[in-house]
Amino acid sequence: MNITSTFGTGRISWIWFALACLFLLVLPAFYDVNTSTVLLIWALFALSLGLMWGYAGILSFGHAAYFGLGAYTYAVASMNFGESTVPLILAMLVPAIFAGLIGAMMFYGRISDVYMGVITLVVTLILFKYINSTAGDAYRIGDARLGGFNGIPAFPILNVPGDPGIQIYGIGLYYVAAAALLICYLISRWILSSYFGRVLIGIRENEVRTELLGYSAPLYKTGIFTVSAAMAGLAGCLFANWAEIVTPGLFSLGQSAEVIIWTIVGGLGTLVGPILGAIVLGSLKLLLGEQTLIDNSLLLGLILVLVVLLLPSGIVPTFKRWYLGREQAAILRRKTSGTRRRRRNHEDGV
Repeated sequence: MNITSTFGTGRISWIWFALACLFLLVLPAFYDVNTSTVLLIWALFALSLGLMWGYAGILSFGHAAYFGLGAYTYAVASMNFGESTVPLILAMLVPAIFAGLIGAMMFYGRISDVYMGVITLVVTLILFKYINSTAGDAYRIGDARLGGFNGIPAFPILNVPGDPGIQIYGIGLYYVAAAALLICYLISRWILSSYFGRVLIGIRENEVRTELLGYSAPLYKTGIFTVSAAMAGLAGCLFANWAEIVTPGLFSLGQSAEVIIWTIVGGLGTLVGPILGAIVLGSLKLLLGEQTLIDNSLLLGLILVLVVLLLPSGIVPTFKRWYLGREQAAILRRKTSGTRRRRRNHEDGV
């Protein structure tokens, strides 16, 4: 029995969703909690890009800007507030506002896709260069020193809302990351199943035709750009709590390139694809980090080239097409078999 609901583009299987929840619930009993936590955080980061790129056709070459902003905002705010409730909200709000301003300038300015890619890339480079140059006491926000290339260590980590004395780390942080990923997945499904999501897909398919129907493409594109940045900021905030330090490397080109590779390999136009891409390639990255024979970036580039050549639509869409093809072939065989049986019965009756 397949219990499904039209909760997004396509259908969500609540049985599969329940199994995913159960898997995430028991995973710490069988796998390292520290590794599992960072993989879920990367999966959330990839989901934020996959939602915007896969369904609205907007590729940000500098998506790490919002990931880094979320992490730095949390670190600075937590050192000033002394607890995590308000900093957690600000870690989503600041990247969202920043992305909303950048997005409005690009989309209402009718910037083409090529120049939009350049602008998002330059924004990340500017943030990376700026944060790197903030060493010294002069670069301070309240009680928090930005620290330049050394970053910001020793800031208060997540705590139970209203009680700074009860901190959330280890397995507690793992379950927070798992809950954040599942909630953001459901929010993404809800967005895609709504009027807003259907207009986004129309813009992706044909922006001019969508505008001729009376919809404001810049408004909708700015909206999804903002939502995507808020999710990336949440991922950055969780990463800051996992690492317990934030550095300018969070804004690096490598970080932006990785999330693009995770999304392509997993599969554009799906929500599960970027999540699986981040988990699989993130696991491989952590594994390769334990040795020095093979360069991580070289291997990731090789994987990307192979996937583009052999599985141009990504792992999840390719597997889905293969599975549906098998189902259709099985249905066709059953129909053919039934036709032959009826024909034999008819001949025997005659």
